[in-house]
Amino acid sequence: MTPPSTQAPTSTRPTLADALVVLAQTPDDVPGITEDLRMVAQLAATRITTIDYAAVSSRSEDEPSTVAVRRDFAAAVGDASVAALGGGVSPPGHVAIGQGDPDRAVLLAWPRFRETATGMGMGIVSVPLFTGSGTMRATLDLCGRDPAAMAPLTAGICAAYDPDLPLPSEIDDLAPLDDGGHELVTGFAEALSVRATIQLAVELVATRAGRGTSNAYLDLRLDAADKGISLLAAATAVITRHLGS
Repeated sequence: MTPPSTQAPTSTRPTLADALVVLAQTPDDVPGITEDLRMVAQLAATRITTIDYAAVSSRSEDEPSTVAVRRDFAAAVGDASVAALGGGVSPPGHVAIGQGDPDRAVLLAWPRFRETATGMGMGIVSVPLFTGSGTMRATLDLCGRDPAAMAPLTAGICAAYDPDLPLPSEIDDLAPLDDGGHELVTGFAEALSVRATIQLAVELVATRAGRGTSNAYLDLRLDAADKGISLLAAATAVITRHLGS
């Protein structure tokens, strides 16, 4: 696997892969994490053509999911969501972010979306989203009505977890990933690599200082802030010093 970049992508229009990698190296306490999570959902729905919805859901069942819907599919969402929610219920509310961009999916605030999607007979591929400490911040739930279309995404995410598993392109009866699906799998694999690098550095700091990993993460976070570098760059420097000692 290619080592993760220590620099955040500079493009003003990030790919889905960029968004996942940036999120994985963003300290937990940085303002704007919610907007970053929404961007992931929006990019997934915009770029992955084989899904109907992309939802970012927190671990709390009380919080509504942020659901992204492609604009070519959004016109039907209002009526469909009312029917799915049992009728007599207002459609999910629009989220203000990104509404003026015609090239981006529409964002909705949708209570208990996962239950609704399951009740609609949709297949779901769930991808954990984590920030700099390695803590899972939310899940990206990719939902679609066509199991065959969802299968390459499932295979790709499994292969990102376990490099010994075949990639979708290596499985004869699977359709190839589209560009967005490739961005998802590539970005998730690199995000896992970023997470592993930061976690290794935290363990090294903890061992060296005789501190717990929570305090060691804070030490690494402060070191990155003091030097004006990314959390990943600070982690890479810790590992490099250790290997050279």
